[in-house]
Amino acid sequence: MNLSSLNFFQNLRADNQQFTVIGLGRFGRAVSATLHGLGYEVLAVDIEEKKVNLALSDRIAAHAIQLDTTEPIALQEAGIAEFETAIVAIGNYLAQSIVTVLNLKEAGVPYVVAKASSETHMKLLQKVGADHVVFPEREMGCELARNLTKPKLLDHFELDPEHSIVEVVVPEKFNGKTIAQLELRKCYGLNVLAVADGDKYRINPPANKPLQKGTAMVVIGSNKDIERLPI
Repeated sequence: MNLSSLNFFQNLRADNQQFTVIGLGRFGRAVSATLHGLGYEVLAVDIEEKKVNLALSDRIAAHAIQLDTTEPIALQEAGIAEFETAIVAIGNYLAQSIVTVLNLKEAGVPYVVAKASSETHMKLLQKVGADHVVFPEREMGCELARNLTKPKLLDHFELDPEHSIVEVVVPEKFNGKTIAQLELRKCYGLNVLAVADGDKYRINPPANKPLQKGTAMVVIGSNKDIERLPI
């Protein structure tokens, strides 16, 4: 599972260096491997010995233990209550997932992220104290849909959560038309900062500059407006 396109890691505490990942299915392994690869200390946990041994052999975590996280005493003895952030990746096993989140919060873990498999599951996780709930499959599906329908981005610089400067491929719909004719500010709420001119960029291009499909242009605006550009 590729998590690079999700906002999952942006919701984890930036100042934290230690994480425990509970549940070593595809999602849990992907989270553990990514955090471990980024240099964080990760404790991987699963009730199945085979998954724990695989996590150790694949080196997706600094430590891995077999544990039944529905048992509060087991959590305390393993020292999981000392972790700042716990990711409950059990997901498909509702009872175990909910009880684990409850146990973690009662043990005093400050920040608990949990994977949900349905809206009802999400509500139950929130009721027992989950600080953040994710739907990996749904989020990946939404991201795929956006990638198939939004303009082709070559580069992206986020100014804030709602606004960006992006380098996009000029769509066929814009081919041969000037910036003035396209009325990008009026129709899309975007300003053109530069357009490709050979192997260089022309900064602040004149309004009578015609655009050519397949070349690049740099625009600034809200993310919602940028996504309205034709593909």
